[in-house]
Amino acid sequence: MARITNYQYKINDIGVFSKLTNSYALVADGGSTSFYRAFENELSKRIPVIHTSIAGCRIIGTLCVGNKNGLLVPNSTYDTELQHIKSALPDSVEVKRVEEKLSALGNVIVCNDYMALVHPDLDRETEEIIADTLKVEVFRQTIAGSVLVGTCSVLNNQGGLFHPKTSVVDLEELSSLLQIPLTVGTVNRGNRLIGTGLVVNDWRAFSGRNSEWKEIDVIKSTFKLNESHSPTASDSLRARLIESLT
Repeated sequence: MARITNYQYKINDIGVFSKLTNSYALVADGGSTSFYRAFENELSKRIPVIHTSIAGCRIIGTLCVGNKNGLLVPNSTYDTELQHIKSALPDSVEVKRVEEKLSALGNVIVCNDYMALVHPDLDRETEEIIADTLKVEVFRQTIAGSVLVGTCSVLNNQGGLFHPKTSVVDLEELSSLLQIPLTVGTVNRGNRLIGTGLVVNDWRAFSGRNSEWKEIDVIKSTFKLNESHSPTASDSLRARLIESLT
């Protein structure tokens, strides 16, 4: 597991500056070579790693949502950015702009390749676009009392990590709904906003540099990363510290 930090502002919010799926990864434009290399070294042999901005911003993980089937970006995305992303993605991935008042899509939607949880007030049209483009079942939910489901949780196809104040009852109901095992936890030494500090797919995860060993162990167990990689490879990734996002 690569751990990444920002040397200038000590930012550990990997989920704000990147998006990771089973068929592509997006990383924010304008970052350091070390930031790009962390993703490219671990991912580029299997999936494209695309450097981009969205609406001129680096907070691409906050603004977009996607899975192996598709990518949704806000309506404010520039034409040049959209064309750049489309040209770099696999042909099987559909890209769509979404005209939605809750434009920080990464904060209000969390998904894997089969299911999505969304902000209860998301437009019905947006819900239909999510279902059609990402090819998922969509459920309106809150997590630990928050409507920002993408900020409070992270999913892959093998498990999910949720805000630590998610009740046992809610966790069991959500696990039944999503049909995968779920647990609660933190990242970056106690940060409860899971989606800001962690990105995962079915075979790799990136977390903030401040994540403690016990948090990393929970992440590896929750998303079944140990089952996808040899112990040597996992240990090597855990040991790596990338010193800059900017």
